[in-house]
Amino acid sequence: MITYNETVIVDEGVHKQWLSWVKTEYIPMVIKTGFFNSFKILNVLDSPNEGVTYCLQFFTDSREKYNEYNVHHFLGIQTLHQQKFENKFVLFNTLMQSIN
Repeated sequence: MITYNETVIVDEGVHKQWLSWVKTEYIPMVIKTGFFNSFKILNVLDSPNEGVTYCLQFFTDSREKYNEYNVHHFLGIQTLHQQKFENKFVLFNTLMQSIN
């Protein structure tokens, strides 16, 4: 199992609007690509950062599926994210593999 994780630090003044948009538009866009099976939204408790920190986790069966998403969809979806909340968030991502 591959987990694609986006950690997003959102300005406190827009985090409710951002979370609503993520739930209704962003996550459905990512899932609709067909490369991920499921997702989780997590709120980071006791984050040392200013703002509100969230982790969006998307799960897929293989690194190849993630690579296809990255090549064909990542830039377009992230561009929409940036346009909607310009200068209101910081994002970094990680790719992880489950160890059985």
